[in-house]
Amino acid sequence: MYTPAAVYHERYRQDHAWWQSAFVRGKMVLMFLLLLVAIPATGSLYLISVANVIGYTILSAMGVQLLIGYCGQLTLGHAAFIAVGAYVSAIAMLQYGIGYPVSLLMAAVAAGLWSVLFGLPSARVKGFYLIMTTMAAQFITVDFLITQYVSQIGGRGHYFSLPPGTITIGPWVLDSDVKVYYLMVLLVSLCHLGMANLLRTRVGRAWIAIRDNDVAAEAMGVNIVWYKLLAFFVAGALGGVAGAFWISSLFFVSPEHFQWGWSLWIVGVILIGGVGSLHGTVFGAMFITLLLEGLKFVVIPLSEVFPQLMEKFLNVKEAAFGLAIVLFLLYEPKGLAYRWEQMKHYFNLWPFSY
Repeated sequence: MYTPAAVYHERYRQDHAWWQSAFVRGKMVLMFLLLLVAIPATGSLYLISVANVIGYTILSAMGVQLLIGYCGQLTLGHAAFIAVGAYVSAIAMLQYGIGYPVSLLMAAVAAGLWSVLFGLPSARVKGFYLIMTTMAAQFITVDFLITQYVSQIGGRGHYFSLPPGTITIGPWVLDSDVKVYYLMVLLVSLCHLGMANLLRTRVGRAWIAIRDNDVAAEAMGVNIVWYKLLAFFVAGALGGVAGAFWISSLFFVSPEHFQWGWSLWIVGVILIGGVGSLHGTVFGAMFITLLLEGLKFVVIPLSEVFPQLMEKFLNVKEAAFGLAIVLFLLYEPKGLAYRWEQMKHYFNLWPFSY
């Protein structure tokens, strides 16, 4: 029951099942019990808030993983589409009284369409030139349109504040970190499941073919322009979901939350977690978030001896992030997901791991 040699598949559906053995099903049940029962049962608001940050990072990085890891389209402006999702959801609720679930869907569609607009050059350019196009999306969207115009809607000034009771799902009011945590688990699970299923279809195979060799893919009949734009739409929609989720955690939205540094940050997350792996998105988000939380426990005691260290914590955090990327590129270029797969293979094949 515990090794691949003992699992026999008689149908194609069995071969492509999500959980192919009782052992794997047991592991997944334990994981959901941990997420849905054990973590909230601790009653630690700090632990739950850290989990919410990890979930937001996963949702933010999922679209970047799709573009870079699965379709080979480089991007350095994904925070722009997260900002579009956040502002569309906030305006829909504040200005028009639309419920949160509908506003979340509106945010996903709006961010996806906005992403397609800046993905149009991918039909003609690639590499460095595509990077410049996505960077333009960041500066045009956040630094110009949102900061100068969108933020002024309703006379609210620089940021939008969401009063208590604004974010509701039916009778359920999102007014605590625990409720936001359950929403995060739901959104991450649905997005992860949707992405994994999409990658198993003809669309996913077309994206991977474009990533590996777009000329060969086009010669085989793949409409690379259509599939590239579809990848930008799905990636933007995932960013929109991330933005709509983030406002439920902060209860206000401001352009400062979506600066260009966040676009670089989530690219670093998939580099550390593993490019071309959905597990890599999860591992990278967990590693980076926990690394920075661990830095706080080191810097705060040292700040009693070196007071200026606390003032420069942001610089310390960015230095640690950059150092982590360099070390992973040197010593673990395939990311944490690859190491996780190696560990699973060793366990599944034991005692014949050789």
